[in-house]
Amino acid sequence: MSSSRAKATAPTKAPPERPSSADVRVELKQARPFRSETQEATIALLRTASVVGRRMARVVEPRGISPAQYNVLRILRGAGATGLPTLAIRDRMIEEGSTVTRLVDKLEASGFVRRHRTAADRRQVLCEISESGLALLAELDPLINAAEDEVMSMLDDDTRRTFIDILASIRLGSTAVRKAATDPSDG
Repeated sequence: MSSSRAKATAPTKAPPERPSSADVRVELKQARPFRSETQEATIALLRTASVVGRRMARVVEPRGISPAQYNVLRILRGAGATGLPTLAIRDRMIEEGSTVTRLVDKLEASGFVRRHRTAADRRQVLCEISESGLALLAELDPLINAAEDEVMSMLDDDTRRTFIDILASIRLGSTAVRKAATDPSDG
């Protein structure tokens, strides 16, 4: 019997547990191992997003806004003086599930956003950031920058670039799978 055949028929051992696997399980107080590396990667990604999100929330919430409202303000600042319609804001949100109209209502009530109808199409409402919204972002920018630096401080430049590429692959792959599942021309 050749050595390659012997390897193929030998019972396979579970790979040794990696320290990172144990860390996620400990954080979640999970005694049993993950069903697969795919499950581990998914749970680790979701847990990490939650940890980072909580860190960002601790910066913006003391200023009276939520992370989603902060995201709307950043989007509107980027849009400039022309502003954006609500649907365009929704398309640019980090968290897709946010109800943009409600977020804009709260920001408008706080004086951080203005809304107006366009002259060309009275049905379209444009949202734009106000001076007080810009002032709030100017106050938050250095605090957010410091928090971002803090949560990524353990990654060197090369690792950070690789991490960004991996995350892009996951997002683009998920988008392609979702599009293929809903595209009637592919059936």
